[in-house]
Amino acid sequence: MPNLGVPELLIILLVLVLLFGAKKLPDMARGVGRSLRIFKAETAKLRDDDDTTVEAQTQAPAQPAPQPQPVQPQQIQATPAPALSAEEQARQLEEQAAKLRASAAAQADKRA
Repeated sequence: MPNLGVPELLIILLVLVLLFGAKKLPDMARGVGRSLRIFKAETAKLRDDDDTTVEAQTQAPAQPAPQPQPVQPQQIQATPAPALSAEEQARQLEEQAAKLRASAAAQADKRA
């Protein structure tokens, strides 16, 4: 990519003035400046957060991670299919799914 010299920058500035008008250019520049300032502040905060996280990890004593207990599969009770209508089967399946979700949530809470 060729280097931009003074003549090229003047042409770009002239095109910007013609496109946006002389009154809007200061407002646009002010908005860009604010955005850059906010961006710079946020990236600095992210770096600080990363530094504090790394320091906390290095200062914390190494504790052995708790061993996860093996999950025992739950027995699903089989129901006779021909005796139930499709709606009753769907309702029972929804109840079983709700029970499984609740037990999975309880196990996840125990681990956390």
